[in-house]
Amino acid sequence: MTTGTKDDPWKLTTPPGSSAYEMFRDADADPEQLVCQVGSTKLVYLWRAVDDLHAWLVDQGDWVPLGAADEKKEPAPGTVEAWGRSADNPVGGWYGLRKGYRGRFGMYLPPLLEAIGLAEVTHDARNNSMRAI
Repeated sequence: MTTGTKDDPWKLTTPPGSSAYEMFRDADADPEQLVCQVGSTKLVYLWRAVDDLHAWLVDQGDWVPLGAADEKKEPAPGTVEAWGRSADNPVGGWYGLRKGYRGRFGMYLPPLLEAIGLAEVTHDARNNSMRAI
């Protein structure tokens, strides 16, 4: 089991299994960050997204569609992606911190929650969902 540090990142795969990527917690950043490295692209989210997303999933009580979308594309309502940028979430908007790369919350966060034992994720070719455990 990895520790989720820069030197020992979580090695993850997107829900459809089509792309591998790494994530790690940057505890030295203020506020703490979750760094996602996908090839040469770096996405950065607030670390608190992990706990906030889990709490939201618990409140939903059932499977929630992921709805992954790039920042400039409008996500489907009721999806993990829509919640990750909604004015109604605990941070009042985007968990993504790097302008132009704030989207894909619904693609990259769910496998991490699954890896650390907080959620189940479906792994179909498309239209995946997740739920809290």
